[in-house]
Amino acid sequence: MAALSSRSGSRRRTMNEINMVPFIDVMLVLLIIFMVSAPLITTGVVDLPSVGQSRQQPTHVIQVIVGKDETLKLKLDGEQDPQPVPLKALAARVKDAQAGDANTPVVISADRNVKYEAVVKAMDVLQRAGIQRVGLSVKNGAADN
Repeated sequence: MAALSSRSGSRRRTMNEINMVPFIDVMLVLLIIFMVSAPLITTGVVDLPSVGQSRQQPTHVIQVIVGKDETLKLKLDGEQDPQPVPLKALAARVKDAQAGDANTPVVISADRNVKYEAVVKAMDVLQRAGIQRVGLSVKNGAADN
């Protein structure tokens, strides 16, 4: 029995600590790799659209005006007073105003206090109807009300 007790006393103690030296070495190697490769990474270039100046103003323009209360009005070239139009009838009225010429531009103007959702709804209705040239007005004041 004495032999059994001496064997248990000569066992090595298990290590309860983690050796941090290899961990630190790996972290330093990764740090050096990232420091060397960071300047080599190219940043992505985003090409934003710009507002261009047209040389010739179109002869026939259809203007859709979105008012502060989100009502829609349709204004043709020579008209001084825009005509109110419901959203459901907007596409049909614009197609009638185009008179078969699909290249007639449609410009959407909105008051700056209008929710963006109202402008997107008008654009969506026009694009779903197959109207090709739909644009946004880029004036500072936005719309005539």
